[in-house]
Amino acid sequence: MTTRVAGLRPAFPSLREATAVWARIGLLSFGGPAGQIALMHRELVEERRWISESRFLHALNFCMLLPGPEAQQLATYVGWLMHGWRGGLIAGTLFVLPGFVVILVLSATYAVFHEVGWLASLFFGLKAAVLAIVVEAMLRVGRRALHNRVLVGLAVAAFVALFAFNLPFPVVVLAAGVIGYVGARLSPATFVAPPRKPGADDAPAVIDDLPATQPSLARGGLTLVVGAALWLLPLAVIVPLYGTSNVFTSLWLFFSQMAVVTFGGAYAVLAYVAQEAVQGFGWLQPGEMVDGLALAETTPGPLVLVLSFVGFLAAFRAPLGMDPLLAGALGGALTVWVTFVPCFLWIFLGAPYVERLRSNAALSGALTAITASVVGVIFNLALWFALHVLFREVATITFGPLHLTAPVWPTLDPVAFALSVVAALALLRFHLGIVPTLLLAGLLGLAAGFLGFA
Repeated sequence: MTTRVAGLRPAFPSLREATAVWARIGLLSFGGPAGQIALMHRELVEERRWISESRFLHALNFCMLLPGPEAQQLATYVGWLMHGWRGGLIAGTLFVLPGFVVILVLSATYAVFHEVGWLASLFFGLKAAVLAIVVEAMLRVGRRALHNRVLVGLAVAAFVALFAFNLPFPVVVLAAGVIGYVGARLSPATFVAPPRKPGADDAPAVIDDLPATQPSLARGGLTLVVGAALWLLPLAVIVPLYGTSNVFTSLWLFFSQMAVVTFGGAYAVLAYVAQEAVQGFGWLQPGEMVDGLALAETTPGPLVLVLSFVGFLAAFRAPLGMDPLLAGALGGALTVWVTFVPCFLWIFLGAPYVERLRSNAALSGALTAITASVVGVIFNLALWFALHVLFREVATITFGPLHLTAPVWPTLDPVAFALSVVAALALLRFHLGIVPTLLLAGLLGLAAGFLGFA
């Protein structure tokens, strides 16, 4: 670890040294995007001073504007700043790889044993914790993002558009971005982020010594061609073997689309995928999507690794003549491939240009508005989870353009409600943390099953 000496800039790390740190971050990156970003901030800004506070926040702002998991993209961005495309590939891959291996094993275990009573009871408890985690994320993001009435209004409008009118998610987020971009020009004070604590930039950082990165059309063109070829590569294998009508092609098409349109971070991604994978394709049941999120919460890496759980179960149940576990592993790997290859592409294409826009107020306004709208998106996700965790049945009520999902009150599960309250108190009142809360809820679920209540 770099030794902090006041006023002195630490030595530039070698690629080998940086790789060891990225592996450490990948293994310890629990707690969702907020925890992962906090971990990188501590490791890269505070302890090692590889990147300054302002450069770190600028990179984070850009990553939050992109589709996909912002924490993984932030790691890729910083790795690229320090060691070019090799550093970006190593940082982004090591951020994902440990969690992917773990969740692949957990997905196989779930697929084979999820009908066993004790495992069903375990996930009965975990679902309650997941509901509390999503609510806590909504409150955390809301406190940071909604610092005036205009932004509160954007969050409410986003929720209504998604929950009541079922508008496409990309339309909601892009509309918020346009409002923020224009609003920052008309009323800059409304769309400016809250001031941060002073003093973080006092110590010089390694990246401050790097020359300004100059964008190149030739380099950008080559990046686009290579990235697109890697993105399309699985189809070159799938289509000759199985044609176009099979689960692998469907997974590639759906998650490739998701990689382009799912803005706003992990919880926004999950809201979109939950609706389509459960209601559209029928790959999973609503409860299984919550089970997958519980698995992802207990593993390091981005929460969107739950998508590999979706891909695993989809292929496991339609194995095309293969061993179901092998098909599931290929489905999970395919999902991760088409989810994260575009993440590298966005960074390698856009980062050189974004480095030249660090003081652009209109871009910051767009980010502020998008972050506010994501609060409404997360509330929509929390409500969706709550309905499917706490009630055995839900109903759809239609009034013209309105499509409302409502609980069937007599089907309220009192044990699920009680476990959700306990998980919420553990997380929000006693601040046990995500992993201890999940363990507590899982044990209570097992106890409820043993006593015949779950």
